[in-house]
Amino acid sequence: MNGLWYYAIAFAIIWAIALIFKNKLTSHGLEVNFPLLMWKTKRLRGFINKLANISPKFWRWFMNVGIFISFGAMIVMTYLLLSSLSTVFETPSVSLVIPGVEIPGSPIYIPFAYGIVALATVLIVHEFSHGILARVEKINIKSIGLLLFAVLPGAFVEPDEEDMKKAEKTSRMRVYAAGSIANISLFVVAFLITMSISSFVIPETFHEDGIQIERVLEGTPAYDILQTGMIIESLNGVNVTDGNAYSNALSTLKPGETVNVTTDRGNYSFVAGKNPNNNSLGYMGVQAVKNYQINDNVANTYGNTLPWIWFSLLELFNWIAFLNLAIGLFNLLPMKPLDGGHLLEELLDYKLSENIVKPIIVLISSFMIFIIAISLIAGLTGGLF
Repeated sequence: MNGLWYYAIAFAIIWAIALIFKNKLTSHGLEVNFPLLMWKTKRLRGFINKLANISPKFWRWFMNVGIFISFGAMIVMTYLLLSSLSTVFETPSVSLVIPGVEIPGSPIYIPFAYGIVALATVLIVHEFSHGILARVEKINIKSIGLLLFAVLPGAFVEPDEEDMKKAEKTSRMRVYAAGSIANISLFVVAFLITMSISSFVIPETFHEDGIQIERVLEGTPAYDILQTGMIIESLNGVNVTDGNAYSNALSTLKPGETVNVTTDRGNYSFVAGKNPNNNSLGYMGVQAVKNYQINDNVANTYGNTLPWIWFSLLELFNWIAFLNLAIGLFNLLPMKPLDGGHLLEELLDYKLSENIVKPIIVLISSFMIFIIAISLIAGLTGGLF
């Protein structure tokens, strides 16, 4: 069954319970107003206060730098999004990512367990950072919680609106920038961990031995021909003993040509399709990884099972890094209700009146939403057809 069905069933059950037991759940901090479901608590406010009081000067200094980084990232992200318009129907720049679900047209597949944990880190550090900077700027927090907008989950820290209005513009900008800067900071930490594992631990523990098929995508040319777990030894007569050789062999494939694959289980042939992200390239529909074997000295010391945990940690931190960077940067696009839109509004408000700022923000936000929608539609239709 397609992964989307599991999500649909889960959300249907959640909403059914929420609507049936609406009155009883209210006493437990749940607010049910379809399509919005919110759970609020005040229990974590003390913890956020403690974090904010560790070093208010550091938080302000760090986020002053963060404001400049945020605007720099906003400019780069806006440029990349606008420049992608010329190739939007060939290589969409925005893709949906749902853990455990293959999205048509998206080159990214996130394993369910790793994706859920990584998304949890995105939400936690993002919202807690908003809360920490709010308290640093003497803005009270009314509540903290989780939300579900129809089928879109999220988290929030709810600052006191009156305190936000009374705060200085720079203070508000620090609060708005805090979430994405925290995500980018976590990306740096997770990236350094992945680099350390892949550059030092893996080479000392394992040796490379071919290319292994990790997944064969349903409905693609290789589906029902190649199988998960096969070791690819050659592709169209080219030996693929390592990742570079495999990538080079893939880059020569053309749509419509016969692909000859030699594996540890035999020889197979099929016709290459068109790559969903580049119609000029051939496509097999195979997701492959390097095949590794444990070094003898490591196996003698730690056995043949325990060392493999390094690959699980590597993949986990890889997804933590990827999702924190991707979502953190996306959140800095100059469009409301994203933090980037609030930051731009505060910046424009320094020199322009509110009557001018509001229409500018609405216009920019609408334009950005239009571009993102076009890219998403192009990716989905390209993947489906």
